[in-house]
Amino acid sequence: MPEPSLPSVALENEVVRLEPLSPAHVAALRVAVDADRSSFGYTAVPQPDEVEAYVADRLRVVERGRMASFVQIEAATGTVVGHTTYCGPVWVKGMLRAIEVGHSWLTPAAQGGAVNTASKLLLFRHAFERWGVDRVQLTTDARNERSRHAILAVGGLFEGVARRSGLSRVPGEEGRTRDTAVFSLISDEWPATRARLEARLASRV
Repeated sequence: MPEPSLPSVALENEVVRLEPLSPAHVAALRVAVDADRSSFGYTAVPQPDEVEAYVADRLRVVERGRMASFVQIEAATGTVVGHTTYCGPVWVKGMLRAIEVGHSWLTPAAQGGAVNTASKLLLFRHAFERWGVDRVQLTTDARNERSRHAILAVGGLFEGVARRSGLSRVPGEEGRTRDTAVFSLISDEWPATRARLEARLASRV
């Protein structure tokens, strides 16, 4: 029996709107990535001329039911500032029990602000409270200290490093494997984490 498809829905709060990715977002995403790339570090972010293929690749995974892909849009300005996904769903007897939040990046101007916290609050809340998952996973290149600190800041618990567990996304390292830092948040921890994220967001808005 085939696995169910991962539903894709729009999510929003006062800071950010997560809108399902579509070809209509290509032009705005090109603007978002046409910036100083030094802050992207170990994160896979397309070049402007790669955005159309990047969108098409993700939509193919969406069509297979294995991903829900979003653009991150600043609520105040309507500006597309990044991308994020639900991916790696784990289904048990037709029930979604675990999901990963990943493939996330923000244009430099939106980094360090409220957008990441607001986005993670939306994604975590929907996963735990609407889908009823037991676990949300987050991963990053083990060398990516900025990403690791950001995941800890939104409530991810560090579980360890899975050695040589994925492909490096660093330019010049094509075809090489990477060590992956693995973090998680489980349903028992969600109420306290939600309260902390809401308080953190309120202090930054």
